[in-house]
Amino acid sequence: MADDGSAVSAAAAQLGFSSKEDALAKSLEYWNPGKTQFWIDEGIPLVIDRREGYFIYDMSGKRLLDVHLNGGTYNLGHRNPEVVAAVTSAMAHFDIGNHHFPSMARAALAEALVQSAPPGLTKVVYGSGGGEAIDIALKTARHATKRRKIVSIVKAYHGHTGLAVATGDERFSELFLSERPEEFPHVPFNDLDAMDAALRGRDVAAVIMETIPATYGFPLPEPGYLETVKQLCERYGTLYIADEVQTGLMRTGELWGITKHGISPDILVTGKGISGGMYPIAAVLVSERAAGWLTEDGFGHISTFGGAELGCVAALKALEICSRPETRSMVHYIAELVRSGLREIQATYPDWFVGIRQNGVVLGLEFAHPQGAKAVMRRLYEHGVWAIFSTLDPRVLQYKPGILLEPELVEELLMRTEVAIGAAARDVRGAAPRRAVR
Repeated sequence: MADDGSAVSAAAAQLGFSSKEDALAKSLEYWNPGKTQFWIDEGIPLVIDRREGYFIYDMSGKRLLDVHLNGGTYNLGHRNPEVVAAVTSAMAHFDIGNHHFPSMARAALAEALVQSAPPGLTKVVYGSGGGEAIDIALKTARHATKRRKIVSIVKAYHGHTGLAVATGDERFSELFLSERPEEFPHVPFNDLDAMDAALRGRDVAAVIMETIPATYGFPLPEPGYLETVKQLCERYGTLYIADEVQTGLMRTGELWGITKHGISPDILVTGKGISGGMYPIAAVLVSERAAGWLTEDGFGHISTFGGAELGCVAALKALEICSRPETRSMVHYIAELVRSGLREIQATYPDWFVGIRQNGVVLGLEFAHPQGAKAVMRRLYEHGVWAIFSTLDPRVLQYKPGILLEPELVEELLMRTEVAIGAAARDVRGAAPRRAVR
């Protein structure tokens, strides 16, 4: 494939595209004009073609080291060979399956998830994506407590489906007339007084929390914050829902990020990475206290594609890879390499690169400009790295190395990041010092 986009891949030709410009034009016309135009205007007219490991390739042939990972969907890399092999083999026997009946694949994955989970989680309900899984979790909490209110944090993000969008920022809820503050109050992150005030009326079904809020730029919970929220939930008869869609599956150096806080949630939600990046699936793990509807009326939630059997096979392999001791060791090793390298870069640009928020390979890089992460994102793209700004705090770049990233690629990533951060500093402020590339 030519770097100028004059040739197209076999995949593009099979789909009927004559060029990258053709793909962009048809996306503007038939798919999502707002989103497509946004990326064109940002100077990132990315149309992903080939993908392999931790690299994605634009239709032009441009190679990008992926540290966005689609929110952790590609924790194990794009088209991880073990996951591909598992799904390919499964296609000789399985398909989506029939959601009404017991299933070998669903039962096997449910058992594996429960065995991997914090103590007390005993049943699994499936969805096809994270937003649906959040809806299941919220409905489950309402059934168990016979209460309607759901408390989330200001600038939360838990998906875009019917109930999930009401727990999130007004940017998304108001667009579809889904804001309902009387049922979905929001409290500031790390504010225990506000959380206590929200719960003390004993009318809240659940508190839902991302262990580290992703779309808000990965602000870290203050010491003892999540633990005290769980204690408040227990005091006031409220369930604790741990949204581990982005922080689960070894990204923090433990399989489930919430266990680093010693918390056993009443409900835990996983998605994105559990798919292995190969087949859509999400899951809700529930305690016996919350699982009553599964016995009372097992048809209470129906999802044709929830727990699709091919997805279960992909998830079983992804969970197994993430659970390996060597994977855990690799995450800790990568995290330390990245921490050390970023601190060196920060020391060069202390007035521009002002913060590093890190828990394992969950990182938010903070810059001294209201749109600073967008400037860095553009320069990273130019220099062969794909990372995305935080939608609800564009000062912060979401920076998420894969959990199996080879050490030599970590070094390449840091080198490219240093160049991009320096270039963005000059773009925005024009006064940051230069430093030779290692």
